[in-house]
Amino acid sequence: MRDAAELPSHGDADIAAVASLLADPARCKVLLALDDGRALPASVLADEAGVSRPTASSHLAKLTEAGLLRVEAHGRHRYYRLAGPQVGELIESLVRLSPPRPVRSLREGTRAARLRSARTCYDHLAGRLGVAVMAALLDKGVLIGGDGRYDLDRDARDSPSNPGHDIRYELTGAGREFLTALGVVLPTGGRPLIRYCVDWTEQRHHLAGGLGRGLLDRFVSADWLARSSRGRAVTVTAAGRSALAEHFAVDW
Repeated sequence: MRDAAELPSHGDADIAAVASLLADPARCKVLLALDDGRALPASVLADEAGVSRPTASSHLAKLTEAGLLRVEAHGRHRYYRLAGPQVGELIESLVRLSPPRPVRSLREGTRAARLRSARTCYDHLAGRLGVAVMAALLDKGVLIGGDGRYDLDRDARDSPSNPGHDIRYELTGAGREFLTALGVVLPTGGRPLIRYCVDWTEQRHHLAGGLGRGLLDRFVSADWLARSSRGRAVTVTAAGRSALAEHFAVDW
């Protein structure tokens, strides 16, 4: 008989611990509201989830304790954000596997159309806009290594909204010059510069990783994109339409 001290301290992954948190519709609405990478106050998240402030606080405490959310204090207010990219990847994977909710109003239909058109996927662009920008970067030779298309037979390990594995995209020297001239700040640190996701609505690749974050930051700081006060949908401004045409040959 083995001594208790020799036994491993951890067993297999407890998937049920996370799954039980995601079984509540209100908590899922909170996570979806935060899937654009921003931090939001508890009051806004309560409205997004359609619950009272005390109920929202209870949900937020459970999500934070489980490591899915991170809380930040700003004065008397507490703001919540996803704990990291891996949580965003989990949410997007669940979106892919989940059946769509029926559209019961014009408002819901408009919201769904906006999400498909242009949205954020944690901290990078997705939807038709995201895949259009990815295709433009490939056409211009900024990126090389793939064609931006998702092929179920070729991309054996990839599936919609999951981080891509099978295609190795690389930034060219000319591409680095193009991005610098555009005002994109290339991040430093341990995060991979170039990743991609298989967009769950468009079934094509959109750019993720540090470069995906840098592009989104530049689009927002240049007022090419307008972010709503809540939700993942983004709007291309008049200046953004001109910039997309000039720099990316994208007719938006």
